[in-house]
Amino acid sequence: MGTVSVDVRAVSSKRDLREFIELPYRLHSSSPQWVPPLRLERRMFHSRRLNAYFKHAGAQEFLARRDGTVVGRISAQVDGAYDAQHGPGTGMFGFLELEDDAEVARALIDAAQAWLAQRGRHHMIGPMDYTMNDECGVLVEGFERDPMIKQAWHPPHYQRLCEEAGGLVKAVDLWMWELVIDDREKILPIIFELAEQCETKHGVKLRHMRRRDLAKEIAVFGEVYNAAWKRNWGFVPYSESDLKHYAEELQLVFDKHWFMLAEKDGETIGIAITVPDINQVLKKMNGRILPVGWWYFLRRAKIMDRVRVGFLGVKPEYQHTGTAARFYVEHFDMAKVRPQKWGEMGWILENNRAMNRGMAAMGGRVVKRLRIYEARF
Repeated sequence: MGTVSVDVRAVSSKRDLREFIELPYRLHSSSPQWVPPLRLERRMFHSRRLNAYFKHAGAQEFLARRDGTVVGRISAQVDGAYDAQHGPGTGMFGFLELEDDAEVARALIDAAQAWLAQRGRHHMIGPMDYTMNDECGVLVEGFERDPMIKQAWHPPHYQRLCEEAGGLVKAVDLWMWELVIDDREKILPIIFELAEQCETKHGVKLRHMRRRDLAKEIAVFGEVYNAAWKRNWGFVPYSESDLKHYAEELQLVFDKHWFMLAEKDGETIGIAITVPDINQVLKKMNGRILPVGWWYFLRRAKIMDRVRVGFLGVKPEYQHTGTAARFYVEHFDMAKVRPQKWGEMGWILENNRAMNRGMAAMGGRVVKRLRIYEARF
């Protein structure tokens, strides 16, 4: 008998969306590294009403079926905020999950390209779910390690399928650095010198964020982010609605010890948002709040022993002040008093020499690489 061809169709019903969300649970349930997200959170994330992303973007999800069985998924999206920053013509794909099947990979990528082409796009980048600040990239190194919060995890064949599907080529790699943040012996002495000069020479003071003021603090974070990251590949500024949504998310994982601001003469010039790794809790919850998932969530403070440094940046005009070094040292100080003694920082673009040099000076090592692909059509 011949092989049944792949049928790719747009997600158009609640049943389709349920199958879209469920596919990775079936594909990766036997993988010890994969962390199942909460199904409820995934449904909310895809909601056009609840996710602030859809205030400036549009997307279409697709399912690939063979003989009636779902064998793959993908999304295609167009982001008005990206267009405003980089000009029109580029679309994105994301949420790529599929069986080890080259025909499925090609069919999914073709479907995403066709949807984008119908909307005047000639360039596609991804995967990103839905943005570069959500899960993004295809894992190409570090398969044996558990993903941290908002990190993608894929088995090795995903890279092969993407690169053999035709049309996709590497755009950029994203690096994750491991840091043992209670081991000061690995830090180069210059880091401590710069950190000390930050306040004594440049008058920069560091303080920790407050939960009761988190919405205001995250609004200020947006100002720093939009200034400090604007030259990064694929940068899209945070909008007011994005920041409000982000502040609501962070309430669930907020720890004042790891959320930091740097100020000079009343102006916030730098930020560091480090998040205790809730994935350690989600892994025990196995995608569900009931019947016992809630119990693990309530005990999360005793479960999480690692962090992800998600954002650490300084406004360009203050990057000579040693503020980044001061943030680094504060992280080591917090590791003395918190259960979290190590973590990962990133992602960091492979061509961001300054940040990668800083990680090396801290005694870090690259432990994961995620690849963003692009295609022109």
